[in-house]
Amino acid sequence: MINLNSDSSASSSLLQQVQEKQTNLMEKLASGKRVNSASDGAAAQQIIDRLTSQVEGNRQAINNAYDGISLAQVAESGLSGINEDVSRIRELTLQAGNGILNDADKQAIQSEITQLQDNISQTIEQTTFAGKPLLSSDGEISFQVGANAGQQVGVNTSDVGSNLTDLLNIDVTSGDLDSVLEAADAALETVGAAQSDLGATQNQLASTARNLSQADVNTSEARGRIQDLDYAQAASENAANSVLGQAATAVQAQANQQQGQVLALLN
Repeated sequence: MINLNSDSSASSSLLQQVQEKQTNLMEKLASGKRVNSASDGAAAQQIIDRLTSQVEGNRQAINNAYDGISLAQVAESGLSGINEDVSRIRELTLQAGNGILNDADKQAIQSEITQLQDNISQTIEQTTFAGKPLLSSDGEISFQVGANAGQQVGVNTSDVGSNLTDLLNIDVTSGDLDSVLEAADAALETVGAAQSDLGATQNQLASTARNLSQADVNTSEARGRIQDLDYAQAASENAANSVLGQAATAVQAQANQQQGQVLALLN
């Protein structure tokens, strides 16, 4: 029995395999990835997906950390302005203690102090970030600064106004300058402590952001080693496969020609 299809089927199967490999290689060369789907490596794809999730989580956490730094800077800026006003009030209080001043002089000093007190109250009210008050209530604004659960850093907010009540009600015309100075000193201590806390938080967030950036680089490199394509190797395989494809095509053509000749003889 003469099998006219055996050679043709073999060459056709080889050509189909070559074409499938060619398609796969072209997809990899176009995407620059060695693994484009689970069919290219199920385990590798799972690892890549986990690393991608980690990379994206790290990058968002970095943004969160810098938002936290910005918030702390806004709060610190408000406290810095308050600190300057309190220092000026203390200076004016000392000036009011000059025995050569008359009542009108002291009233003029008190007028400037009152303006400074109003300015402090306005600063407390207007120091906000994205609509959140920073100097008018005690609390904490939390920022997720990691790709995993439990990785948060809180920025403390302070009810500065309630801690400066004595300062905001002082009157140097009353003659009790010792109480006024004590109120000013207490206010400076309160504002200074809040500034120190914000400074420490900013340093913590900045350090966290640097660590996250390095972790992002390392994780991206690990993902790249699994996912990224070796262009030189892929190009070499593509060239070899192209030659194989041409050979398979030639064999297929020759098989078709021989089959035609045999059929002609039989007829």
